[in-house]
Amino acid sequence: MSGLKGYSEIANDQLDEIERGDDHDLYDALLDVCEFVLAHPERAQSRSNALTTSEGILFRLAVPGHHPFKVFWSNDGPRIEAVFPYP
Repeated sequence: MSGLKGYSEIANDQLDEIERGDDHDLYDALLDVCEFVLAHPERAQSRSNALTTSEGILFRLAVPGHHPFKVFWSNDGPRIEAVFPYP
């Protein structure tokens, strides 16, 4: 996964770690959400929650079937910023 355009270094590292793990369904679901965000940011934004951070607005989109995992992304590009469990 490393080095893909549209992904922060943090997101790359997190996805690489999940890919090395045993939950291949989670990894595939995360990639599906990431691909949806990158291909359809307007639709993804309408399905996301917004968070205001010191660095600006981040969007949070749930990973279907894998609660509590979320994909955090910015509209800058768009770009996947992070993926991790979040309540």
